[in-house]
Amino acid sequence: MHFVTAKSILTPRSMNIYRGCSHGCIYCDSRSKCYHFTHDFEDIEVKENAPQLLEEALQKKRRPCMIGTGSMCDPYIPLEKELGLMRRCLEIIDRYNFGVAPQTKSDLILRDLDLLTSINRKAKAVVQMTLTTADDQLCRLIEPAVCPTSRRFEVLCACRDAGIPTVVWFSPLLPFINDTKENVERIVDLCARAGVHAIICFGIGLTLREGNREYFYAALDRIAANRNDPRFIGMKEKYQKTFGYSYAINSPHNKELMAYLAKLCRQKNIQLGTDSVFKWMEEFPATNPMQPELF
Repeated sequence: MHFVTAKSILTPRSMNIYRGCSHGCIYCDSRSKCYHFTHDFEDIEVKENAPQLLEEALQKKRRPCMIGTGSMCDPYIPLEKELGLMRRCLEIIDRYNFGVAPQTKSDLILRDLDLLTSINRKAKAVVQMTLTTADDQLCRLIEPAVCPTSRRFEVLCACRDAGIPTVVWFSPLLPFINDTKENVERIVDLCARAGVHAIICFGIGLTLREGNREYFYAALDRIAANRNDPRFIGMKEKYQKTFGYSYAINSPHNKELMAYLAKLCRQKNIQLGTDSVFKWMEEFPATNPMQPELF
Protein backbone atom coordinates (compact mmCIF):
# COMPACT_ATOMS: atom_id res chain seq x y z
CA MET A 1 0.00 0.00 0.00
CA HIS A 2 0.96 3.64 -0.28
CA PHE A 3 -0.53 6.80 1.19
CA VAL A 4 -1.62 9.92 -0.66
CA THR A 5 -3.02 13.26 0.44
CA ALA A 6 -6.18 13.61 -1.62
CA LYS A 7 -7.69 16.92 -2.75
CA SER A 8 -11.32 15.81 -2.61
CA ILE A 9 -13.41 12.83 -1.54
CA LEU A 10 -17.05 13.29 -2.63
CA THR A 11 -18.00 13.09 -6.32
CA PRO A 12 -20.67 14.37 -5.65
CA ARG A 13 -22.40 11.92 -3.28
CA SER A 14 -20.04 8.95 -3.38
CA MET A 15 -16.56 8.39 -2.05
CA ASN A 16 -13.68 5.97 -2.47
CA ILE A 17 -11.27 5.85 0.45
CA TYR A 18 -9.05 3.25 -1.23
CA ARG A 19 -7.96 2.88 -4.84
CA GLY A 20 -7.15 -0.71 -5.69
CA CYS A 21 -8.23 -3.93 -4.03
CA SER A 22 -6.84 -7.17 -2.63
CA HIS A 23 -9.96 -9.37 -2.94
CA GLY A 24 -8.59 -10.87 -6.16
CA CYS A 25 -11.97 -11.27 -7.94
CA ILE A 26 -11.10 -12.62 -11.36
CA TYR A 27 -13.66 -10.49 -13.22
CA CYS A 28 -13.03 -7.07 -11.61
CA ASP A 29 -13.86 -4.23 -14.02
CA SER A 30 -11.93 -1.76 -11.87
CA ARG A 31 -8.72 -3.25 -13.32
CA SER A 32 -9.62 -1.82 -16.73
CA LYS A 33 -7.07 0.53 -18.24
CA CYS A 34 -9.73 3.21 -18.77
CA TYR A 35 -9.50 4.01 -15.04
CA HIS A 36 -5.85 5.08 -15.49
CA PHE A 37 -4.26 3.37 -12.51
CA THR A 38 -0.67 4.54 -12.17
CA HIS A 39 0.19 1.76 -9.71
CA ASP A 40 -0.36 -1.98 -9.43
CA PHE A 41 -3.97 -2.76 -8.55
CA GLU A 42 -2.88 -4.66 -5.44
CA ASP A 43 -0.63 -1.78 -4.33
CA ILE A 44 -3.56 -0.02 -2.72
CA GLU A 45 -3.64 3.74 -2.69
CA VAL A 46 -4.87 5.00 0.68
CA LYS A 47 -6.42 8.46 0.94
CA GLU A 48 -5.09 9.12 4.40
CA ASN A 49 -6.97 12.41 4.80
CA ALA A 50 -10.34 10.96 3.69
CA PRO A 51 -12.11 11.58 7.05
CA GLN A 52 -11.02 15.22 7.17
CA LEU A 53 -12.09 15.80 3.56
CA LEU A 54 -15.43 14.13 4.20
CA GLU A 55 -16.15 16.30 7.22
CA GLU A 56 -15.27 19.45 5.30
CA ALA A 57 -17.56 18.37 2.44
CA LEU A 58 -20.49 17.54 4.69
CA GLN A 59 -20.17 20.86 6.50
CA LYS A 60 -20.66 22.65 3.17
CA LYS A 61 -23.79 20.75 2.13
CA ARG A 62 -27.03 22.60 2.71
CA ARG A 63 -28.98 19.51 3.67
CA PRO A 64 -28.23 15.83 4.46
CA CYS A 65 -28.25 13.21 1.70
CA MET A 66 -27.16 9.64 1.10
CA ILE A 67 -23.43 8.96 0.77
CA GLY A 68 -22.42 5.94 -1.31
CA THR A 69 -19.12 4.12 -1.24
CA GLY A 70 -17.65 0.96 -2.76
CA SER A 71 -18.75 1.35 -6.38
CA MET A 72 -15.13 1.47 -7.55
CA CYS A 73 -13.14 -0.19 -4.76
CA ASP A 74 -14.42 -2.08 -1.73
CA PRO A 75 -14.18 0.03 1.44
CA TYR A 76 -13.78 -3.11 3.56
CA ILE A 77 -10.58 -4.56 2.15
CA PRO A 78 -8.36 -6.20 4.83
CA LEU A 79 -6.33 -2.98 5.20
CA GLU A 80 -9.41 -1.30 6.65
CA LYS A 81 -9.18 -3.54 9.70
CA GLU A 82 -5.80 -1.96 10.46
CA LEU A 83 -6.41 1.61 9.29
CA GLY A 84 -10.05 2.16 10.26
CA LEU A 85 -10.63 4.98 7.77
CA MET A 86 -14.07 3.74 6.78
CA ARG A 87 -15.13 3.58 10.40
CA ARG A 88 -13.95 7.15 10.98
CA CYS A 89 -15.93 8.26 7.93
CA LEU A 90 -19.03 6.51 9.26
CA GLU A 91 -18.59 8.29 12.58
CA ILE A 92 -18.62 11.61 10.72
CA ILE A 93 -21.67 10.63 8.64
CA ASP A 94 -23.42 9.64 11.86
CA ARG A 95 -22.46 12.88 13.60
CA TYR A 96 -23.82 15.06 10.78
CA ASN A 97 -27.02 12.99 10.33
CA PHE A 98 -26.31 11.97 6.74
CA GLY A 99 -27.23 8.60 5.28
CA VAL A 100 -24.91 5.94 3.88
CA ALA A 101 -25.02 3.05 1.42
CA PRO A 102 -21.74 1.08 1.47
CA GLN A 103 -21.17 -1.67 -1.09
CA THR A 104 -18.92 -4.60 -0.15
CA LYS A 105 -18.20 -8.32 -0.33
CA SER A 106 -16.59 -8.41 3.10
CA ASP A 107 -17.87 -9.46 6.51
CA LEU A 108 -15.63 -6.75 8.03
CA ILE A 109 -18.65 -4.48 7.68
CA LEU A 110 -20.09 -6.22 10.77
CA ARG A 111 -17.46 -4.40 12.83
CA ASP A 112 -19.36 -1.19 12.05
CA LEU A 113 -22.86 -2.51 12.61
CA ASP A 114 -23.22 -0.22 15.63
CA LEU A 115 -22.59 2.88 13.55
CA LEU A 116 -24.75 1.69 10.68
CA THR A 117 -27.56 1.05 13.14
CA SER A 118 -27.17 4.53 14.60
CA ILE A 119 -27.17 6.12 11.15
CA ASN A 120 -30.23 4.14 10.12
CA ARG A 121 -32.05 5.17 13.29
CA LYS A 122 -31.47 8.88 12.65
CA ALA A 123 -31.38 8.96 8.85
CA LYS A 124 -30.94 5.95 6.52
CA ALA A 125 -28.39 3.19 6.02
CA VAL A 126 -28.49 0.60 3.26
CA VAL A 127 -25.94 -2.21 3.10
CA GLN A 128 -25.15 -3.39 -0.43
CA MET A 129 -23.65 -6.87 -0.68
CA THR A 130 -22.41 -8.57 -3.85
CA LEU A 131 -23.41 -12.20 -4.43
CA THR A 132 -22.43 -13.99 -7.61
CA THR A 133 -22.71 -17.69 -6.83
CA ALA A 134 -24.39 -19.80 -4.17
CA ASP A 135 -21.59 -22.37 -4.45
CA ASP A 136 -18.93 -21.56 -1.82
CA GLN A 137 -16.34 -23.71 -3.59
CA LEU A 138 -16.83 -21.79 -6.83
CA CYS A 139 -16.93 -18.52 -4.91
CA ARG A 140 -13.46 -19.21 -3.50
CA LEU A 141 -12.16 -19.70 -7.04
CA ILE A 142 -13.59 -16.55 -8.62
CA GLU A 143 -13.41 -14.32 -5.50
CA PRO A 144 -10.45 -15.92 -3.74
CA ALA A 145 -9.45 -13.43 -1.04
CA VAL A 146 -12.80 -12.46 0.45
CA CYS A 147 -15.37 -14.30 2.56
CA PRO A 148 -17.58 -16.83 0.71
CA THR A 149 -21.26 -16.44 -0.09
CA SER A 150 -22.41 -18.37 2.99
CA ARG A 151 -20.67 -15.80 5.20
CA ARG A 152 -22.10 -12.90 3.23
CA PHE A 153 -25.53 -14.41 3.79
CA GLU A 154 -24.83 -14.24 7.53
CA VAL A 155 -23.93 -10.55 7.12
CA LEU A 156 -27.24 -9.91 5.37
CA CYS A 157 -29.08 -11.70 8.18
CA ALA A 158 -27.27 -9.63 10.80
CA CYS A 159 -28.31 -6.45 9.00
CA ARG A 160 -31.90 -7.71 8.84
CA ASP A 161 -31.86 -8.38 12.57
CA ALA A 162 -30.51 -4.87 13.18
CA GLY A 163 -33.28 -3.35 11.07
CA ILE A 164 -30.91 -2.20 8.31
CA PRO A 165 -32.27 -2.66 4.76
CA THR A 166 -30.06 -4.51 2.29
CA VAL A 167 -29.56 -4.65 -1.46
CA VAL A 168 -27.81 -7.50 -3.27
CA TRP A 169 -25.79 -6.95 -6.42
CA PHE A 170 -26.33 -10.17 -8.38
CA SER A 171 -23.51 -9.45 -10.76
CA PRO A 172 -21.53 -10.54 -12.63
CA LEU A 173 -22.73 -13.96 -13.79
CA LEU A 174 -20.02 -15.74 -15.75
CA PRO A 175 -21.23 -17.42 -18.97
CA PHE A 176 -20.67 -21.20 -19.04
CA ILE A 177 -19.64 -21.12 -15.35
CA ASN A 178 -22.45 -19.95 -13.06
CA ASP A 179 -25.16 -18.76 -15.47
CA THR A 180 -27.61 -21.48 -14.42
CA LYS A 181 -31.21 -21.61 -13.22
CA GLU A 182 -30.02 -23.44 -10.12
CA ASN A 183 -27.66 -20.58 -9.21
CA VAL A 184 -30.34 -17.95 -9.80
CA GLU A 185 -32.83 -19.88 -7.69
CA ARG A 186 -30.40 -20.43 -4.82
CA ILE A 187 -29.29 -16.79 -4.72
CA VAL A 188 -32.89 -15.53 -4.67
CA ASP A 189 -33.66 -18.02 -1.91
CA LEU A 190 -30.77 -16.66 0.17
CA CYS A 191 -32.00 -13.12 -0.43
CA ALA A 192 -35.53 -14.01 0.62
CA ARG A 193 -34.33 -15.75 3.79
CA ALA A 194 -32.19 -12.73 4.67
CA GLY A 195 -35.02 -10.28 4.08
CA VAL A 196 -33.20 -8.45 1.28
CA HIS A 197 -35.12 -5.42 0.02
CA ALA A 198 -33.89 -5.43 -3.57
CA ILE A 199 -31.64 -7.12 -6.12
CA ILE A 200 -29.61 -5.19 -8.70
CA CYS A 201 -28.89 -7.16 -11.85
CA PHE A 202 -27.69 -5.66 -15.12
CA GLY A 203 -28.16 -8.91 -17.01
CA ILE A 204 -26.66 -12.36 -17.01
CA GLY A 205 -23.07 -11.78 -18.06
CA LEU A 206 -20.10 -9.51 -17.41
CA THR A 207 -17.99 -6.82 -19.01
CA LEU A 208 -14.49 -7.33 -20.36
CA ARG A 209 -12.26 -4.57 -21.61
CA GLU A 210 -8.55 -3.93 -21.86
CA GLY A 211 -6.92 -4.54 -18.52
CA ASN A 212 -9.51 -6.70 -16.84
CA ARG A 213 -9.92 -8.97 -19.90
CA GLU A 214 -6.29 -10.09 -19.75
CA TYR A 215 -6.47 -10.64 -16.00
CA PHE A 216 -9.68 -12.64 -16.36
CA TYR A 217 -8.30 -14.90 -19.07
CA ALA A 218 -5.09 -15.52 -17.13
CA ALA A 219 -7.18 -16.42 -14.07
CA LEU A 220 -9.26 -18.91 -16.08
CA ASP A 221 -6.08 -20.65 -17.23
CA ARG A 222 -4.58 -20.57 -13.72
CA ILE A 223 -7.66 -22.13 -12.12
CA ALA A 224 -7.83 -24.78 -14.83
CA ALA A 225 -4.16 -25.68 -14.33
CA ASN A 226 -4.04 -25.56 -10.53
CA ARG A 227 -7.45 -26.96 -9.64
CA ASN A 228 -8.15 -29.24 -12.61
CA ASP A 229 -11.74 -28.01 -12.36
CA PRO A 230 -13.79 -29.16 -15.39
CA ARG A 231 -15.71 -25.87 -15.33
CA PHE A 232 -12.51 -24.02 -16.26
CA ILE A 233 -10.60 -26.39 -18.54
CA GLY A 234 -10.56 -24.80 -22.00
CA MET A 235 -12.75 -21.95 -20.75
CA LYS A 236 -10.46 -19.14 -21.96
CA GLU A 237 -10.53 -20.50 -25.48
CA LYS A 238 -14.31 -20.88 -25.30
CA TYR A 239 -14.69 -17.24 -24.29
CA GLN A 240 -12.34 -16.06 -27.02
CA LYS A 241 -14.16 -18.08 -29.67
CA THR A 242 -17.63 -17.04 -28.51
CA PHE A 243 -17.14 -13.40 -27.59
CA GLY A 244 -13.93 -12.21 -29.25
CA TYR A 245 -13.05 -8.74 -27.99
CA SER A 246 -16.60 -7.71 -27.09
CA TYR A 247 -17.04 -5.39 -24.14
CA ALA A 248 -20.47 -6.69 -23.08
CA ILE A 249 -20.35 -10.46 -22.56
CA ASN A 250 -23.92 -11.73 -22.41
CA SER A 251 -24.78 -15.27 -21.44
CA PRO A 252 -26.48 -17.29 -24.21
CA HIS A 253 -29.19 -17.83 -21.57
CA ASN A 254 -29.54 -14.16 -20.64
CA LYS A 255 -33.17 -13.70 -21.71
CA GLU A 256 -34.36 -16.93 -20.14
CA LEU A 257 -32.51 -16.43 -16.86
CA MET A 258 -33.53 -12.77 -16.48
CA ALA A 259 -37.17 -13.79 -16.93
CA TYR A 260 -36.70 -16.53 -14.33
CA LEU A 261 -35.01 -14.08 -11.94
CA ALA A 262 -37.89 -11.61 -12.34
CA LYS A 263 -40.44 -14.35 -11.68
CA LEU A 264 -38.70 -15.50 -8.50
CA CYS A 265 -38.33 -11.93 -7.22
CA ARG A 266 -42.05 -11.31 -7.73
CA GLN A 267 -42.85 -14.49 -5.84
CA LYS A 268 -40.51 -13.54 -2.96
CA ASN A 269 -41.58 -9.86 -2.92
CA ILE A 270 -38.05 -8.64 -3.68
CA GLN A 271 -37.62 -5.51 -5.76
CA LEU A 272 -35.60 -6.18 -8.93
CA GLY A 273 -34.06 -3.52 -11.09
CA THR A 274 -31.26 -1.03 -11.60
CA ASP A 275 -32.43 2.59 -11.90
CA SER A 276 -35.47 1.98 -9.68
CA VAL A 277 -33.29 0.47 -6.94
CA PHE A 278 -30.73 3.28 -7.18
CA LYS A 279 -33.56 5.81 -6.89
CA TRP A 280 -34.87 4.09 -3.76
CA MET A 281 -31.39 4.04 -2.20
CA GLU A 282 -30.80 7.72 -2.96
CA GLU A 283 -34.10 8.81 -1.40
CA PHE A 284 -33.41 10.57 1.86
CA PRO A 285 -36.08 10.39 4.57
CA ALA A 286 -37.95 13.50 5.58
CA THR A 287 -36.44 15.42 8.47
CA ASN A 288 -37.43 14.03 11.83
CA PRO A 289 -39.65 16.71 13.42
CA MET A 290 -38.00 15.93 16.76
CA GLN A 291 -34.59 16.93 15.38
CA PRO A 292 -33.62 20.45 14.25
CA GLU A 293 -32.09 20.74 10.76
CA LEU A 294 -28.32 21.15 10.71
CA PHE A 295 -28.12 23.51 7.79
